[in-house]
Amino acid sequence: MKIVCIGGGPAGLYFALLMKQLNPAHQIQVVERNRPYDTFGWGVVFSDATMDNMRQWDAVTADEIQQAFNHWDDIELLFKGRTIRSGGHGFVGIGRKKLLNILQARCEALGVELVFETEAESDLDYPDADLVIASDGINSRVRSQYAEVFRPDIVVRPNRYIWLGTQRLYDAFTFDFQRTEHGWFQAHIYKFDDTTSTFIVECPEHVWLAHGLDKADPADSIAFCERLFADNLQGEKLLSNARHLRGSAWLNFQRVVCEQWWLKNRHGSHVVLMGDAVHTAHFAIGSGTKLALEDAIELVRQFKLLGDDPAQTGAVLASYQAARSIETLRIQNAAWNAMEWFEVCGARYCDQLEPEQFMYSMLTRSQRISHENLRLRDAGWLEGYERWFAERAQAALAGGAAQPATLQPAALKPVPPMFTPWRVRDLRLKNRVVVSPMAQYSAVDGVVGDYHLVHLGARALGGAALVMAEMTCTSPEARITPGCPGLWNDAQAQAWGRIVQWVHANSDAAIGVQIGHAGPKGSTCVPWQGAGMDRSLPDGNWGLLAASARPYLPDGQVPRAMSRADMDRVKTDFIAAAGRAAEAGFDWLELHCAHGYLLSSFISPLTNHRDDEYGGSLANRLRYPLEVCAAVRGAWPADRPMSVRISAHDWVDGGLTPADAVEVARAFKAAGADLIDVSSGQVSPDQKPTYGRMYQTPFADRIRQEAGIATMAVGAISEADHVNSIIAAGRADLCAVGRPHLANPAWTLAEAARIGHTPIAWPKQLVSGKSQMEALALRAAQAQK
Repeated sequence: MKIVCIGGGPAGLYFALLMKQLNPAHQIQVVERNRPYDTFGWGVVFSDATMDNMRQWDAVTADEIQQAFNHWDDIELLFKGRTIRSGGHGFVGIGRKKLLNILQARCEALGVELVFETEAESDLDYPDADLVIASDGINSRVRSQYAEVFRPDIVVRPNRYIWLGTQRLYDAFTFDFQRTEHGWFQAHIYKFDDTTSTFIVECPEHVWLAHGLDKADPADSIAFCERLFADNLQGEKLLSNARHLRGSAWLNFQRVVCEQWWLKNRHGSHVVLMGDAVHTAHFAIGSGTKLALEDAIELVRQFKLLGDDPAQTGAVLASYQAARSIETLRIQNAAWNAMEWFEVCGARYCDQLEPEQFMYSMLTRSQRISHENLRLRDAGWLEGYERWFAERAQAALAGGAAQPATLQPAALKPVPPMFTPWRVRDLRLKNRVVVSPMAQYSAVDGVVGDYHLVHLGARALGGAALVMAEMTCTSPEARITPGCPGLWNDAQAQAWGRIVQWVHANSDAAIGVQIGHAGPKGSTCVPWQGAGMDRSLPDGNWGLLAASARPYLPDGQVPRAMSRADMDRVKTDFIAAAGRAAEAGFDWLELHCAHGYLLSSFISPLTNHRDDEYGGSLANRLRYPLEVCAAVRGAWPADRPMSVRISAHDWVDGGLTPADAVEVARAFKAAGADLIDVSSGQVSPDQKPTYGRMYQTPFADRIRQEAGIATMAVGAISEADHVNSIIAAGRADLCAVGRPHLANPAWTLAEAARIGHTPIAWPKQLVSGKSQMEALALRAAQAQK
């Protein structure tokens, strides 16, 4: 084969040498615009795992790189006058110039032709090539030339950064956060050779502009950064080698994702994008070089598996994209999470969190590193943090301030964050686990019965601190289905009172009720009957109400837009239901303002098309839900907590956004809510959620930090590791777990056994099973080692 690599970065060079090694008969040329053995940039970082992968494919190159490596395990945080260090993270750093020089020399030794100081304008410049590797970087000309085929999605991110170096040497991957009168700056610092460290300075756009850095030349920017990080630099200077940049040396990161990675051009040559040309990963997790090198490995792997005859190239490239796109998307998603954390940390975390929790939040920012993964990396540091967190929780429970704690391991095993107590008003919860309100559609005329007693009673015995009953309706017309429970009459309240009394008498769990009105999503079938969920009843329908006369489904029942008289009547129903809930003895009340139900239909612009004072702006759309919230708070005992469930994201263009949700949360806080239960979606059938583990938690995190109110995280939280990570990082105060509790009412007890938290109390009738469950969990854990 005749192969041309356009661009002499890590992707092009490494593919060239691996492919030449696979078959020396291949004619391979690498075309590079720079001079021989010249490059720009400072150090690059990748993981030990990438190094192991490289060693399997070319031990000679791997050994040379390893000799030039700077390896470190520690991450160090400099923040608010504190220095905190955690180990076991396994990074390697090498100068970009040194890495490319090694790859260039290895290419030459294997017979790859290197062509320097040559601008490759297009793949069409090489009509006799069988394969063109377009590894021409983030501003790829080849990608632009065939944009309609490659379909790139390029997003320019808001933060500004400047890539510098220094001759001060660091023995850890160091993050330094500095506050100025206009906001926060952060530095990402790591040593990459015997004399030099990378020093990337980053800040939000508005902070950059406020300091006049948009008008600063590179020398002025460097001088500014030297003053800002003077204590860190200890007299050393900051250096730049960005002579190829014109104007400001501050850049915006560009996230690149391509839908298609390869094509066949008009000469019959196959063209494939590689490295930054096809995907980028933010320097916050240092994976750009890793992606490039592993692209090269995977493409060579596919040629080895399928054959390196030109006739096989199309099949090879198809297999390459299929195999590689999944892994790169996973890394890009993690990089996106890490990138967003650094973009918002000044507004969301720097002022709000203490150094210990800030460090934990930073370490877990990508959501690839979980609580137990931190334990594998540095058990001593994590146990010290768990102890610090537990001390703070106990102090908050007692209403006092915690004393400063040292992050040192102690003899006793600390309490995992999910099992620390939490207090709101006069209610003390034994841990942070909540059984989500889960609709059972099994009431008769709104009256709950033995099924609900068994369902909720079993889960109250299962270890969770709070068990939430399903949405309970304020009137017959407020029901979703004929099987929904209610609190519109005394018989219903008495039936609920029986269940509440049982839970209080037989467990140490609290029990709460969620009250709501189905609005435009009412008068529908029980999911396992009739036409199914969200489908109108075939007969026996009742009239529906909503903010506007718009059905939930296009062919669904059309609701009536509420009049002021309707609003008054429904508000009175909510007040009465709250009073009955208090009489029934519930410990907690939640107002349902999510998922497209009545109050939600006012909040979302997708469902509220009113032209009166209850429509239009967000403030107007919130007007009626806030009226109801304040009225319910007034009817609910002052010593008992009240939460509000919201949909923080409609997942539809033109719908409610996470930024809007912060304002929604602030408004409900002012109306008396103690906590926001943060869900999303189910407002429009056109929604396109981005699912994944803990996928709604970022919304809870944002609301907690920016609106200054406690939150409950929900959605795809399915194991103790998830709960511990969320609670420990301060992303939420409680975690609601739904489907796992449907499968196992004792989910919380089972997870405690699985992670080895043996002090947890079991109901006295069940305690004989405790030791067996813990023994089985220990045996399973040992078998995995």
